[in-house]
Amino acid sequence: MKIVPRNYYFDELFDNFFSGEESKMKCDIYEKEGNYVLEMDIPGYKKEDIKIECNKGNIVIIAEKENKMEEHDDKKYLRRERIYGKYQRSFYLGDILEENISATFQDGTLKVIVPKMEEKDTRKYIEVK
Repeated sequence: MKIVPRNYYFDELFDNFFSGEESKMKCDIYEKEGNYVLEMDIPGYKKEDIKIECNKGNIVIIAEKENKMEEHDDKKYLRRERIYGKYQRSFYLGDILEENISATFQDGTLKVIVPKMEEKDTRKYIEVK
């Protein structure tokens, strides 16, 4: 027995709930061998379309593709779903060695390796008198 009909009013609301800008650039971040590793899916882009910025522990990844339609293009599209535009994600990673960050892009996946700064114990113990 169905309590809520299949085409209920809120069906589309929940289908589109996670379809924001972030859903176009899925990302995993993990720690490995003293580094933070970001792996991000950016299908349909070339490495020239991707820009990575770093500022005080913030990593910003920008992917931008322009719509290159020629004026004399004789195509009549029936459906057009490929994405053109600018998307970006940013992450705060804390104390990192910005000068040693490296990145590779292969098969639609961007991999950014961010070396962690060695943690220093900054605690100061106060003698109780």
